[in-house]
Amino acid sequence: MIPRAIYRATSLPGAKPPYDRVSLKIFYPANYGDSEEERNAGVVPADTSGAPFPVVIILPGINLGPEAYTWLARELACAGIASVTYTLVAEEMPGYISQTPGLDLTALSSDEYGRHPSATAIGPILEELHKLNKEGLLAGALDMNSVILAGHSAGGTVALLNAQPQWFAGVCGALAYGAHTGAATALGYPEDSMFTLPNQLPLLVMGGTRDGCIANSSARYGEANGSPTARVERTFDEALDSNRGDCYLAIIEGANHFSFAHPLDDSTGRPFIDMTTTEPDEELRSMLASLVKNFTLAVARNHPESRDQLNALLLGENPLIKRGARR
Repeated sequence: MIPRAIYRATSLPGAKPPYDRVSLKIFYPANYGDSEEERNAGVVPADTSGAPFPVVIILPGINLGPEAYTWLARELACAGIASVTYTLVAEEMPGYISQTPGLDLTALSSDEYGRHPSATAIGPILEELHKLNKEGLLAGALDMNSVILAGHSAGGTVALLNAQPQWFAGVCGALAYGAHTGAATALGYPEDSMFTLPNQLPLLVMGGTRDGCIANSSARYGEANGSPTARVERTFDEALDSNRGDCYLAIIEGANHFSFAHPLDDSTGRPFIDMTTTEPDEELRSMLASLVKNFTLAVARNHPESRDQLNALLLGENPLIKRGARR
């Protein structure tokens, strides 16, 4: 089983050109068959022994290109999981054009929150995946009833707030790293407010003890001196109202905001306000990959072994887990 990928593009309903296109890279488990088409066009068939594959949609942070998540997509493919990275450029705040996970800020106002999705890209991506699943290279290879939303930074917030199957059929869980559900005062919320989380689906909320981006963005929420992890933990402890036993928290020792992104392109985004990691970066990514893979397989495949491994990582003794919890 090897990781391979194909490219697709889709449109964003209601968006004005040129910001109405989303470019997708779909990773999948594959096996070389040494066919003429493979040699001539690089089209490698899926490894159907594990099909249909659960699907992870990776929602990026602001101004983080999809290449920052290729390491994770390759790890997932080798574990029998398909995934999608994407590029969407938009002007979601007046005067700021950026790479974005796709966010409708009006849906986050106090009058509108919870009434309709704030995610603008998830729906079109799901539609394109359904097309791929009907014909062509990946026909029948994608389990469109087992979709996990996986986000980093702003993409993580979008994933958590939009994990509602009534909005996006087939979504069965969500995870986030370096994200929380704090409600910004610029949106009209009182200081220290939190968006409540949908509680229908399993969730994995992850953060790092060296997250300087979260710590140094606390003024957005009316706080002078911010913590790298407090809002991440409050997202799990307060914003989430669930005690089913399928929601998890992972605070990772020594990880910073961009531990989820590799290689990091420091020409965009805000890495200059992050803290340095205090544990080996490869070990941190290995931990993150293990958490994402085990959560995905536990939720999307109901694998007892993956659930046991997830519980062992988070609830046992592990030097890289500052705080692990389940509720």
